[in-house]
Amino acid sequence: MIEKLISLSLRNRFLVLLVAVVIFGFGVFAVQTNKIDAIPDLSENQVIVFTEWEGRSPQIIEDQITYPLVTGLQGIPKVKYVRANSMFGMSFIYVIFKDNVDPYWARSRVLEKLSTVNNTLPTGVAPTLGPDGTGVGHILWYTLDTQGMDLGEQRALQDWYVKFALQNVDGVSEIASFGGFQKQYQISIDPNKLSYFKLGINQVMDAVNNNNNEAGGRKFELSDMGYIIKTSGYLKSIQEIENLAIQTNQSIPIKIKDIANVQMVGDSRLGIFDLNGEGEAVGGIVVMRSGENADEVITRVKAKMTEVAKGLPDGVKFNIVYDRSGLIKEAISSVRNTLIEEMIVVSLIVFLFLLHWRSAISIIIQIPITIAASFILLNAFDISSNIMSLTGIALAIGVIVDNGIIMSENAYKQLSVRQAELNSKSE
Repeated sequence: MIEKLISLSLRNRFLVLLVAVVIFGFGVFAVQTNKIDAIPDLSENQVIVFTEWEGRSPQIIEDQITYPLVTGLQGIPKVKYVRANSMFGMSFIYVIFKDNVDPYWARSRVLEKLSTVNNTLPTGVAPTLGPDGTGVGHILWYTLDTQGMDLGEQRALQDWYVKFALQNVDGVSEIASFGGFQKQYQISIDPNKLSYFKLGINQVMDAVNNNNNEAGGRKFELSDMGYIIKTSGYLKSIQEIENLAIQTNQSIPIKIKDIANVQMVGDSRLGIFDLNGEGEAVGGIVVMRSGENADEVITRVKAKMTEVAKGLPDGVKFNIVYDRSGLIKEAISSVRNTLIEEMIVVSLIVFLFLLHWRSAISIIIQIPITIAASFILLNAFDISSNIMSLTGIALAIGVIVDNGIIMSENAYKQLSVRQAELNSKSE
């Protein structure tokens, strides 16, 4: 079989050269389109189910949320195993799928299963899926560099303007905000006044929920004109909350301000984000979608930041504190330079040992063609150009030229034997 292949190649040298040129051309195209990252993504193919139930202990979370979800998510096709973690007020379920499973097929199967499990959970608890990112998806961190703006205003700017703008960038799975204070209206109830008016916490909660709503009316016509009646009841200020009536006692309404103090404060925090010991900062983490090109996503995010910065208040600008593109460029550049150096050194050694330029060129030409063909396979298997994949190619350069050297040496040997036979016959 090998003899026939060699014989066919020798008889059709133009065809062999044409195939080599085509492979090299496709390889050059594959090099340009191959994904670039600093490190390979070796994380498991997982779907995260996050459930929040504020104020509950880990044991309650484990018994009423984590256990029903874990048992309900069993039996999904192509699942390797299901992990779980319960903590104060939160539950995390990690559904690990086989590596060859499409991540979005896996997410749809989990959502399908969750629709049948929701009725076993406490009222008002709704599980949600985590972002379609991976463990190495944090590609960029930034903070807002402000002048005199308080942390609450910074967090509001991040959550209601910057986050929504950057999250629309192609390849971004999520913008995770951190730092600052999340503003909220807080009702601090005086238990003595609550007992005096013979009220319960649930009555206060119902009064706020019922009044923070909008109700539709009907349409009627008057003087050949149509009117639509509706009530707008969304709460917009502290005064509106304070004047909400909980109940009526002898025709006198008992209002929120009679039993509680209403104020706008920040949500309770479990930690702070400090930047270089200079004080608290507010910012976000850019999480890349699974399978995207990290270098291109970072470039698009930075371009979007330039556009978003035009709408920021005076004195506010982005401060990038972590940018993986620098690591990507340095890692790829280092390995690329090593590849070029190895190609030059191997070419010189082959030429010096053979001392025959035609044989040396036939061996040296294999190096760029083989490396280019390697990138075709990297794209076919969806493997990015990273420090590990390129190092593997660099280590294989010596193996690449071995077969050419062996074939050239064997050809020289056979020619010398044949030449000796012809010389002996002529004598």
